[in-house]
Amino acid sequence: MTYLDSANRTFSNQINALSHLQSSLDANFSKACDVLISCKGKVVVSGMGKSGHIGNKIAATLASTGTPSFFMHPGEANHGDFGMLSKDDVLIAISNSGETSELVGLMPAVKRLGIPIIAVTNKAQSSLSAFADINLWLNVSKEACSLGLAPTTSTTATLVLGDAIAIALLEAKGFTAQDFAFSHPGGALGKRLLLKVEDIMVGGDEIPIVDALATLSSALMEMSSKGLGMTAIVDQGVMIGIYTDGDLRRTFDKKIDVHQTSVRDVMTPGGISLRADSLAIDALNLMQEKRINALIVTDQKNIPVGALSMHMLLRAGVV
Repeated sequence: MTYLDSANRTFSNQINALSHLQSSLDANFSKACDVLISCKGKVVVSGMGKSGHIGNKIAATLASTGTPSFFMHPGEANHGDFGMLSKDDVLIAISNSGETSELVGLMPAVKRLGIPIIAVTNKAQSSLSAFADINLWLNVSKEACSLGLAPTTSTTATLVLGDAIAIALLEAKGFTAQDFAFSHPGGALGKRLLLKVEDIMVGGDEIPIVDALATLSSALMEMSSKGLGMTAIVDQGVMIGIYTDGDLRRTFDKKIDVHQTSVRDVMTPGGISLRADSLAIDALNLMQEKRINALIVTDQKNIPVGALSMHMLLRAGVV
């Protein structure tokens, strides 16, 4: 048998097992979701060995999709970590055989605590199942391992079942992309959905501003010193226009005296700006739409309060 033959057999085995698991889902799955969505505390996931590794991932997926959750190692729980559990929690106990001694040994104490137990096993009748309030059966007939020993298909089925629970709860709660971003504030999505213009713009003396009565040469000096390739033009503090590198090229085509000409006469009236509380991703989209590399940030009275460039967005990880 070739490597590809072995791989294809493994894929087929796992695909068939997942299809079987899908068709065997019943009212117990819905009951489990009802218990989990009503949980006032944390969803605690526990399992030993490979089941523990999968349990860790399930807990992480639940936590990142709006269901507060953590993993509890059953061996450590038997020696003090059982204190992690509170009366408002729900326990998801994972054991392929349903006979894992470290996990089964915890069940009497969990029962005394009075919290719901959801068992995930591959045996309809087992010690763990007997303690559980709700049983979810994996229904895996054989492992992908040719020896039938290494947890492979059973762990895949457990992982997918955990994902199915997490997504069912996510959809039932109306969990949004913004909610997901709050769970991942350091990730790319978090930055794109949470970061605001005011978090990354420059302000104060770093804002390129000149008065409308200033000469074009003064405006060019301001643009050069601030390094953003543009400057806001203000009249009594209110932005009335903008002057950019593009405007400068058009000005030179007209052979205008930069020392005598007022910047007001050659500026672009109005100009593109946005508010400080706008999302940084909206600023990026605006810059890309208008094909500009910087813009002025204004308040409700159109008074400049900051400046933002594509480089700042890039440095902040928004791009």
